[in-house]
Amino acid sequence: MAGSFLQVECPDCENEQVVFEKVANEVACAVCGHTLARPTGGIAELEGEVVEVVEDRSQDALA
Repeated sequence: MAGSFLQVECPDCENEQVVFEKVANEVACAVCGHTLARPTGGIAELEGEVVEVVEDRSQDALA
């Protein structure tokens, strides 16, 4: 399963949290509970700003 880990900033409390870009369940901010990522069957719908790519595990990066 290729995908990347992203550091996402919460739009409500500015907490930064690492999430997988292909989430299977909703991911909530650990501090305030705001939903950061929703599953779509592919790349997640993110509500926060992506600060950085923590680990790129995409197929292109593996080649």
